[in-house]
Amino acid sequence: MTGENKEILREIWEGRLPICFILADDEVSALEQPEPLYLLVPRMSYLPLVTDKVYKHFVRAVDQDNVEEMWFEFEGQPLKWQYPIGALFDLYWGNNILPWNVIVHFQKFPADEILKGGKEAAESHFMSCIKEADSLKHKCHVVHGMQKKDHKQLWLGLLNGDYKFDQFWSVNRRLMERINDESFRYVPFRLHQIDKPYLQDLVPTVKEDGSAGTFRDLLEVALPEIFNEDGKMNTGYRIICQGIEIPQNTDLQWMSYHLSYPDNFLHVIVLTVT
Repeated sequence: MTGENKEILREIWEGRLPICFILADDEVSALEQPEPLYLLVPRMSYLPLVTDKVYKHFVRAVDQDNVEEMWFEFEGQPLKWQYPIGALFDLYWGNNILPWNVIVHFQKFPADEILKGGKEAAESHFMSCIKEADSLKHKCHVVHGMQKKDHKQLWLGLLNGDYKFDQFWSVNRRLMERINDESFRYVPFRLHQIDKPYLQDLVPTVKEDGSAGTFRDLLEVALPEIFNEDGKMNTGYRIICQGIEIPQNTDLQWMSYHLSYPDNFLHVIVLTVT
């Protein structure tokens, strides 16, 4: 399975999530609880890039002497801003009804669980991921050949209010192309599970026998315990990426090209179901 499918790339890029932001009850100092704020946000973006309206909407309703950095929580779980919004949603919300109800905090920042950040921190994290991904794919040959304006164009393509697909992909395509018609050395991915650190490993896109690596190969390396002795996936697991369950025979090179987030990583979610 090779070649670019621009329709899939655009569909993934344009994915949106309805979120209902609600101020934490115990932080309300106004006479009345402020109305929830409903936003339609891009799956591919990061919380610090889409929540300026959230800050302005709620900050006046809290004690101004105790305002700390704004942070977000879902069902007691602080949300890590360095994960793409789509990955956070897939990890914590599952099959529940929409919108996704997210609690907004301005106090008691959980520094032992999440990092402080803003747009500058998000940009630094994003570019660090881009470089790490290119190291895995191309030994950094592509990113080292890019100019500062190329880096900025990637970021602005993600940051702009209309989330410019063409602006972003005119540069990102270079990071996704084969060099000398060779497949990626390894596929950049992060495998997420609730209450566990994400997993990474070196998974080649081409196996030793010369055949194409598949999504199953990635899972067997990163999380072998989900398979039984017969080679079948154990019941009780749901594996998703970009909100969909990916067939295990999907070509890894194709998957990396079409289903990676803007940071050039596949964010694979492993859920346990009953």
